[in-house]
Amino acid sequence: MPLEKILITVKTYPTLSSKYDELVCTAGFREDGSWIRIYPIPFRKLDYESRYKKYQWIHLELKRNTSDPRPESHKPVDYEKIQLGEIIGTDNGYWTTRKKIVLKKVYTNITKLIEEASNNEICTSLAVFKSKKILDFIIQEVDREWDKEKLAKLKARANQLGLFVKSENPFEVVKKVPYKFSYKFIDDEDKESTLMIEDWEICQLYWNCLKRKDGNERLACEDVKKKYFDDFALTKDLYLYLGTTRAFHFIAPNPFLIIGTFHPKKEIQKSLF
Repeated sequence: MPLEKILITVKTYPTLSSKYDELVCTAGFREDGSWIRIYPIPFRKLDYESRYKKYQWIHLELKRNTSDPRPESHKPVDYEKIQLGEIIGTDNGYWTTRKKIVLKKVYTNITKLIEEASNNEICTSLAVFKSKKILDFIIQEVDREWDKEKLAKLKARANQLGLFVKSENPFEVVKKVPYKFSYKFIDDEDKESTLMIEDWEICQLYWNCLKRKDGNERLACEDVKKKYFDDFALTKDLYLYLGTTRAFHFIAPNPFLIIGTFHPKKEIQKSLF
């Protein structure tokens, strides 16, 4: 199979899987602007030289995941053979380069997007979305620990591996964030939606804020809101990366989650007079 060239734009926070251990859902764009999802990838178990960053081109051999009806879904033939390419940064006009790839197709109507998702022939499961207005940033407390059964299975496999492999740096499961973060917004017809944000950056931001605030969760959550609402929503030109989960794609009234944000600076419209 030929290598796919993909610009990574989405990395979700690791979740536990009974089948695959700890996983990250990765998504991005081909050079023609079409979406592609890569799953499963045990990201934190990759060698450091294979750990891709956001807005980095990667080359990887992929095959269509025929067990997943969502057409964007592919799985790596061998995830350890990732080849890393150029990173598109934000300096020297690189936001413009990012926009040319990311903003080729932008949805503004949530009803139309959900209709495309539920259509078996289209089955859209990844999209760039531009809201008419972000109304609020919602923080809700959730379970503080991972599912005990999944965690026990993961640890049992790790212990079994330990019988054969000795490591000075044994793998540890990523900490579970005890809060759920969501955006409330309206679309171009003023339809209101509230979607959870499930990307790596917001979860890592929480842990960084918690450390800076000496373990004060309330102050850490306030700082997360300052970044995602006061900064991204109020001062930036905010777009949302939306994606569905396989389990709820054809079941939930709105199967989409926010799996990332795209937030260039607002462009000032110059007067012609």
